[in-house]
Amino acid sequence: MSNLARRGPVGLKPDGPTAADRAAGRAHMARVAQLPCIICGARPVEVHHCISGRFGQRRVSDFDTIPLCARHHREGPFSIHGNKALWVATNGPDTDFLPRVAALLADHDMGAVEMIEAAFGQGDEK
Repeated sequence: MSNLARRGPVGLKPDGPTAADRAAGRAHMARVAQLPCIICGARPVEVHHCISGRFGQRRVSDFDTIPLCARHHREGPFSIHGNKALWVATNGPDTDFLPRVAALLADHDMGAVEMIEAAFGQGDEK
């Protein structure tokens, strides 16, 4: 009997990311880590994998990441991992910041990061 649907056996997981995909993801996260916190402009930042709208245990892409300071990422009552509902009510879904991060990365060579730091008063404190 032949496989008319041309599919693999039911229940097998699809192939995971290749080594090149993982390397590209790490490189992207390293670039995101160079940006200031997307909420307050503070540094240093932690790279946050976006979790809004996710259900289940599926791992999120390394390209769906935003820079957050420790206060907004995991420390205290205003952090997304400390109180997701409050964070979303205050800042909106974390996925809403992905286009802004992409724009910052695209403009990084043009001084956009320095402009954000200046706007938040963070530029001269290094």
